[in-house]
Amino acid sequence: MKKINKILLITPPYHSGVVESAGVWLNVGFVYIAGSLRAAGYDPIYYDAMSHWHDYDDIGKRIESERPDVVATTAFTAEIVDALKVLKLAKEINSNIITVIGNVHPTFCYEEMLKDVSTPVDYIVRGEGEETMVDLMNALSAGGDVSAVKGIAYRQDNRTVATPSRGYIKDLDALPLAWDLVDWPIYTYRTMEGSRLAIVSSSRGCSQRCSFCSQQLFWQRKWRGRSPENFVGELEFLRDTYGVNVVMISDETPTLDRKRWEKVLDLLIERQVGTKILMETRVDDILRDEDIMWKYRKANIDHIYVGVEATTQETLDIFKKDIKVEHSKRALELINEYGIVSETSFVLGMPDDTKEKIRKTVELAKFYNPDLAFFLAIAPWPYSEIYPMLKPYVEVWDYSKYNLVEPVVKPKAMTIDEVRSELGLASRNFYMDKLRNLDRLTPEKQEFMIKVTKLIATNSYLAEHMQGEMPEEVKAFFDRLEARK
Repeated sequence: MKKINKILLITPPYHSGVVESAGVWLNVGFVYIAGSLRAAGYDPIYYDAMSHWHDYDDIGKRIESERPDVVATTAFTAEIVDALKVLKLAKEINSNIITVIGNVHPTFCYEEMLKDVSTPVDYIVRGEGEETMVDLMNALSAGGDVSAVKGIAYRQDNRTVATPSRGYIKDLDALPLAWDLVDWPIYTYRTMEGSRLAIVSSSRGCSQRCSFCSQQLFWQRKWRGRSPENFVGELEFLRDTYGVNVVMISDETPTLDRKRWEKVLDLLIERQVGTKILMETRVDDILRDEDIMWKYRKANIDHIYVGVEATTQETLDIFKKDIKVEHSKRALELINEYGIVSETSFVLGMPDDTKEKIRKTVELAKFYNPDLAFFLAIAPWPYSEIYPMLKPYVEVWDYSKYNLVEPVVKPKAMTIDEVRSELGLASRNFYMDKLRNLDRLTPEKQEFMIKVTKLIATNSYLAEHMQGEMPEEVKAFFDRLEARK
């Protein structure tokens, strides 16, 4: 068999939601995979077709010009349709190209994907990919037995083969990263002029039990952190080498280990790293850290997302959030008190939801007073713990719609169109309320909210869903602001 050399890592050209209106986000998973492949002697290429907004013609031309031995892609559930199109295209260009796919959806839905005899997928990487990809490439390159590679699935003799799962990587500090393969100029944070944005990972795993989420399943509720010195050193390297001045921490709970997290903050302050940091964490970690929130601010933590998800204890308990309603409001208050941008989300469209319940949630969202709130449609991911409860109410079976933006679950007392309309109204009403009360914010937050509301209203799915009154209200508001200057 031909020795494998060139491996083309392609992000699928999938677009959805409000996230892309705020910035252009790289795939840090491929930076890790590429680093491990290169350390093993391969020639990886990181091609972010999504962030370049390339279509399939562009992708086809890139595959033809690179002439790779392997094309690998990645997919969460909403991406899977486009990811499979990428691999199908690769096979059409050259049937000898080996195709590989990984990430959450293939990890759990490999049987569904491989039962189709026409699947363009040769191999599925289940779970963490760095060691598995290297082992798989080594086996294929040597003409060896792939059944000895842990953590993969594939078709053989018209049946699906899944090898034993691989244990988690113990030393995250030792993983090499291929930051030099990133096309840096395209990655920006749109609310910050002159920005260069990186996605970084300080830990892996999630110890929580959220019933609608994939992460507790993917990581089996295990968590591992990089050392504070290694992580902060990476931020300094990115700043000094590539001019990165803003980073998004990709972890679900970077703050889980209080001692480690406080050391991260101390190093950021002591070394005067200066990089603006956007992050996600849990409500209870913010409450725990009330006495060191000043360190968050001094370390340049600029934006914190906490998942409130619901405003009733009953729904929080269904979601297994393990928090109390009143705790969410206090966490958001703490973030706001320190001048940090606060963001949260509310998951709507559950089977028992009604127009009245959704509108009450919006009023409570205003009361909670986050700077940013996103009203999400429940996504019935087929591997989630909550799926059996949602399945009888699923009306849309197209995975590309399972993106938390488009409703696919029909509540008992609402139509899908009514849910869609209420989500649009929720966003419109929340953000108009924020704009009307701008004078309650600090000058820094006022400037941020004006920028971000313009982006949301003109460059995201909300521009389409907040139809009718909202665009005119927003336009009139911004016209008044301009007239004051």
